[in-house]
Amino acid sequence: MFDFHGDRKRYFDIQLENTKKYVIPFIENYMDIPPGKRILEIGCGEAGVLKAFTDKGCIGVGVELEEIRLVNARLWMSEELNSGKVSFLSKDIYLVDVNEEFKNRFDIIILKDVIEHIHDQPKLIAWMKSFLNPGGVIFFGFPPWQMPFGGHQQVMRNSILSKLPYFHLLPFGLYEWILKIFKENVKDFAEIKETKISIERFEKIVINEGYKIVQKEHYLINPIYEYKFGWKARKQFKLIQNIKYFRNYLTTCVYYLITPK
Repeated sequence: MFDFHGDRKRYFDIQLENTKKYVIPFIENYMDIPPGKRILEIGCGEAGVLKAFTDKGCIGVGVELEEIRLVNARLWMSEELNSGKVSFLSKDIYLVDVNEEFKNRFDIIILKDVIEHIHDQPKLIAWMKSFLNPGGVIFFGFPPWQMPFGGHQQVMRNSILSKLPYFHLLPFGLYEWILKIFKENVKDFAEIKETKISIERFEKIVINEGYKIVQKEHYLINPIYEYKFGWKARKQFKLIQNIKYFRNYLTTCVYYLITPK
């Protein structure tokens, strides 16, 4: 099993490969992505996802709260930085001055494994319309909260908790107590529990905020697990995908593409 959180360069390369193999083809089922398209990634980390788009000739902008992760992004994408193909902004997305710091609007906005960490998700999803070009789309990839490791416990230091599925669904007080007993970072994992998002909640927000879903894919086995566990990606069975609420427990990843109505 690959340690995603140890070797950051390998993680960058995995995100790059995964995006080229799964994310870009998913988007291209709906629209072409020719050179020159403007791409914004919110929560870009080291920007492996964004590099997949700049490799196609797109212009990328990455926003990341943690400056330390952008140090690597600038190092590993120095050529793109020097040629003006990419720029980075270390800031909370809610504090960005769109007109001053983005300058121009975007054709595609990417949030991969990010929306489940965002506070006030309806606010962000509604606001993103203001920096989309006409015909632009927003891509979301995220794990439904109720899936076996929806609490991100796989990154916990304790070897038992990191392999324990579904325990993040315990009542908050009990969950917090367990985290304290095992000396885990209570603040970070409690925050994920607060910002949790299910398939149903996501779809409801999207519709309520004036978007339409133009494409979606649910996965029984997350494409990223190919690199983490050596498991091949597997799409969710249609029967399970259509059973509301229950599907969250057996779906490890969903892809959505939305556009303003």
